[in-house]
Amino acid sequence: MLTKLEQAKEEWGGTLSIIDDWLEARQECVVLYCQLAGLPPYQNSVRSLPEQKKITQFCELLLDYASRGHFEVYEQIIAQCKLDGEENLKIAQELYSRITKTTDTALNFNDKYAENASEQALLNFDKDLSELGQIMESRFEREDQLLEVVHLHHTLA
Repeated sequence: MLTKLEQAKEEWGGTLSIIDDWLEARQECVVLYCQLAGLPPYQNSVRSLPEQKKITQFCELLLDYASRGHFEVYEQIIAQCKLDGEENLKIAQELYSRITKTTDTALNFNDKYAENASEQALLNFDKDLSELGQIMESRFEREDQLLEVVHLHHTLA
């Protein structure tokens, strides 16, 4: 995830400050995800659940990232694609539709773990976190494709 993020930052960074801020928020989210999941370089010698404070912080970042995409970035991209022609608009709308489907998974994760997750819920934390990671990786790929649609014609104004 981090490698693909660096590629996205290289390709679209500097295009527009809103894109830069959004990709920066994605990076914060991915780093915290890796910490929660104990992925390299954040693995621990002793496996344990992360502190509730870290889980809450991650949930907040995740929702901020998703919200910024929906209410700031995607709107501008769709508006630009309308100007670029029917074909670009159709591609962008299809990608947007696929992206929005991933939002439910993020919201459900937040609802389950953001505030004082129950002991019963925490039994499924690793499984749910892994599923969320897969969904978010798919979301990031679609978002990058959406940025590519706009970038092929010109940079955002």
